Amino acid sequence: MIAPLMPTYNRADLAFERGEGVWLWTTDGRRFLDCGAGIATSALGHNHPHLVSAIAAQAARVIHVSNLYRVPEAERLATRFVQSTFADSVFFCNSGAEANEGMTKMMRRAMHGSGKPERTRIICFEGAFHGRTLAMLAATGNEKYLEGFGPPVEGFDHVPFGNMNAVREAVGPETAGIIVEPIQGESGVRPASLRFLRDLRAACDEFGILLGLDEVQSGMGRTGKLFAHQWAGIEPDVLAAAKGIAGGFPMGAVLAREAVARHLTAGSHGTTFGGTPLACAAANAVLDVVLAPGFLEGVCRKGEFLWRGLTDLVAAFPSVFAERRGAGLLLALKCVIPQAEVQAACREEGLLVLVAGDNVLRLAPPLVITEPECEEVLARLRRAAERCRRPAEAVA
Repeated sequence: MIAPLMPTYNRADLAFERGEGVWLWTTDGRRFLDCGAGIATSALGHNHPHLVSAIAAQAARVIHVSNLYRVPEAERLATRFVQSTFADSVFFCNSGAEANEGMTKMMRRAMHGSGKPERTRIICFEGAFHGRTLAMLAATGNEKYLEGFGPPVEGFDHVPFGNMNAVREAVGPETAGIIVEPIQGESGVRPASLRFLRDLRAACDEFGILLGLDEVQSGMGRTGKLFAHQWAGIEPDVLAAAKGIAGGFPMGAVLAREAVARHLTAGSHGTTFGGTPLACAAANAVLDVVLAPGFLEGVCRKGEFLWRGLTDLVAAFPSVFAERRGAGLLLALKCVIPQAEVQAACREEGLLVLVAGDNVLRLAPPLVITEPECEEVLARLRRAAERCRRPAEAVA
């Protein structure tokens, strides 16, 4: 008999009732160090006073009015993003998948509005993950996710990640643009090289097509910049954001240059829940913290600290870990043994970590994690590795 809650997730037998910073407590009183942050979403951790206060205050005033009316909180948030990024205009929605859908629609619409209606195809990359809607499953291109949902949505061409020759060969008269993740999260925390991102920008300029960035996971300070592409010194034409944008409250956004955004006229796109007063109050609170002086530098510093510690773990436990990957506070350990074994050992040590493709253990702690807490992450990872190490290595 099916459970009342649809069994679409393989859930761990843990139920959390409260959190504080990077810590979570279960209903039976166990305490865990959260290195997953709701899949890189709880950017400010749990029960952050400023975020909680902003949500509570806004909820006491008005939660939802719809986009039939002006939303001052959304106008303020959009202005702050415009002031802090490449964008000239912002559209608010509900999730990463919806943001990527919106980005794709904008790219196609911009080509149509520029007198090139035949340009509808989008170049995507093998190993990508752009969401679970039908179109974003097609953009992702993973057969495992596509199975059983009928013919894939047309209009997406896939090439190897990091291969500029393949990108250039894929550009044709029907190409509208390219969508890429600066760091492929779900397929194993695989960062694009900064040169590759720069070359993509140059190729889009050369061919007259648009560059779209999926920064759903890598954005909102996760790598030590507000958005990861800033490390490469480039600007996209359009960008999708979500996850950490509102600290755990459901929200997404599409940031775009005027040349793209101006083609979305009234009635051409919309969403009931996108950019509500409550969601935007939460996102404004997150920006208050992330854009505060020194905060992003702190993310870099803590990321470098963890990077060094993960390097030591790979050297100390070669039968458990093969390499470390990532940037900022989106890090990973490629495992030698099945990743599920290491994840289970971490859980036994009171550490919550994520898994990803390529047999990877993924670490995406709240951005507010402290250096002593980073030390605790490494200590618990070490104890988990000791649980998993093979006998020959233990003897050595």
